[in-house]
Amino acid sequence: MIKKLKEPVLSVLIVVLIVASGCTGKKEADARNPYNLDLVMSVEAYEQQIASDPRMQMVNLEQAVPGIGMDIRYATANNFTKSVIYTAPKAFARKLVAEALKKVQDSLAHYRLGMKIYDAYRPYAATLRFYEVYPDTNFVANPRYGSRHNRGCAIDLTLIELSSGKEIPMPTEFDDFSAKAHPDYAEFPDTVLTNRKFLFDMMAHFGFTHYPSEWWHFDYSGWEQYKLMDLSFEDLERNLTPGK
Repeated sequence: MIKKLKEPVLSVLIVVLIVASGCTGKKEADARNPYNLDLVMSVEAYEQQIASDPRMQMVNLEQAVPGIGMDIRYATANNFTKSVIYTAPKAFARKLVAEALKKVQDSLAHYRLGMKIYDAYRPYAATLRFYEVYPDTNFVANPRYGSRHNRGCAIDLTLIELSSGKEIPMPTEFDDFSAKAHPDYAEFPDTVLTNRKFLFDMMAHFGFTHYPSEWWHFDYSGWEQYKLMDLSFEDLERNLTPGK
């Protein structure tokens, strides 16, 4: 037979359970946001952000920029972590970023060229993982501050031939963590230097700047106005308006 607890004992037990539950929740929150950043971590917070400022809308780049090439390395083990980071080979960005990329793509077509995307929006959880594997802030964002990729305003890309889909000659492979990846590294054949400059000029014309350590990384103007996010691709996909 189970004895009925006296009221004072029952009250103490309830308090202990509530405190324990609260501590567990705090630990989970800390693991996801160890530096207590201002992160958008729920669909509800994301929807509120869009309601107050439509520019915060995230879009699927394959829908917003028809014909864009995709090689999402972090959805495979073919990346510097040697493990699968993303749950799907998708690329997302803020609406204004996607609109600018569409203009880039249209302009490149006149040269019979196109873009291939390596990475775009990156959940904050991936930034934590990257830094754990390779804690060099020249090439990997410090999770203490977050990444511009976490804001949906950074794009990793290269140029391809429209006819063949092949990449045109560039300084290095994607995620080459060497001095050769720096945008001002000059010891390359003229063709490579010309291609790199063409890419930089084209992206700059439509509002992008290149990152100091990586020739493939471009930040959209005003990136600091967008909040860091830790929403999964699945969360974003369920809350997208196709093509918008």
